Amino acid sequence: MLDLNTLAEFSRGNCVSICAFLVPANLLVTILTMSLVALRRPSYQVWQSAGIASFFASVMILHVYTWFQIGVVMAPTYILLWLAITCLVTNLAAILFQRRYSNNPSLSNNA
Repeated sequence: MLDLNTLAEFSRGNCVSICAFLVPANLLVTILTMSLVALRRPSYQVWQSAGIASFFASVMILHVYTWFQIGVVMAPTYILLWLAITCLVTNLAAILFQRRYSNNPSLSNNA
């Protein structure tokens, strides 16, 4: 069975490594999602990119909550939480934007 206490201790013990991976991964995949929408790529590519970005952001939120669980309330915890939530909202907005404007002929380059 999965022991959440051990998982939380692992998360806190390897914080620098986890954050060193998750921060750039969140930013890069979220930028990729926005780029795919701007380039009008197919929906499945946008959804795939947004799904990966949302997974990374969710893992970061869980990682930050392990610190909140033991009472660590510092600027980096709030900054990481803000980054993860911003990435989640940006990916959701990219999906909604792509769904709304994908078939709008007034936004095409063919005048």
